[in-house]
Amino acid sequence: MDKYAVFGNPIKHSKSPEIHSQFASELNEQIDYTAILAPVDGFVNSINAFFVDGGLGANVTLPFKEEAFNYADLLTERAKLAGAVNTLKRQDDGTVLGDNTDGAGLVSDLLRHQVQLQDAVILLLGAGGAARGCIYPLLQAGVKHIVVANRTVSKAQQLATLFASYGEVTAVALNEIPHLPYTGVINSTSSSVTGDIPNIASNVVAQTSWGYDMFYSDTQTSFLNWIATHNSNCQLIDGIGMLVGQAAEAYTVWRGKSPNVEAVLERVK
Repeated sequence: MDKYAVFGNPIKHSKSPEIHSQFASELNEQIDYTAILAPVDGFVNSINAFFVDGGLGANVTLPFKEEAFNYADLLTERAKLAGAVNTLKRQDDGTVLGDNTDGAGLVSDLLRHQVQLQDAVILLLGAGGAARGCIYPLLQAGVKHIVVANRTVSKAQQLATLFASYGEVTAVALNEIPHLPYTGVINSTSSSVTGDIPNIASNVVAQTSWGYDMFYSDTQTSFLNWIATHNSNCQLIDGIGMLVGQAAEAYTVWRGKSPNVEAVLERVK
């Protein structure tokens, strides 16, 4: 049976085995997908052992995405721009391809919610790895302008410079966000993990059509709750669809088939 796995530390919380097993069942395929706890200083040894043992592909989660980037023999364009890899595929010649499907998962989830991305103006909160991974896919989807707001402006500026040739990307401080007609706002920070909200003025979200939090939980996130108090007409979306969407994209990279995200998403919820 074809072997796949997700590598991380910690890893027992991962929904990936459940998601990919459901993808395979839906497509009438049989795969063996497991969660592997790699030592913090032993990712390369763990992934090597997996591929030597016949593994065909792997998902990679925290804290190993940058190590996976360096591990891959070849990188897709979106992985190069993301600076991180969450999907590895052993190719027929034995080399390992590194890809990043996080941004594609975000875009597919936004489109699934019928969000208009063509010519959109988006406020992106945060300038870490999650933000970097989604900028190129958003621009490719037709977004007109992305304003990256971060506490440390220099980090946001690095992203603006990196993606300058792909579209209009502006860097600003969280307390200096310009009042533009934002179509939507995306929270890529970890604020909702602790129940906090980014330190931004409420009027920047007062007219947005939609708000997206990459974090997800059983209840509405603190960020989405905060938007709702300042914009009752805003469409609120959490990151569970992004999780399933990036997994579906990884499955397609590995096996050349596109799973039905909607059916699996309902089960995961």
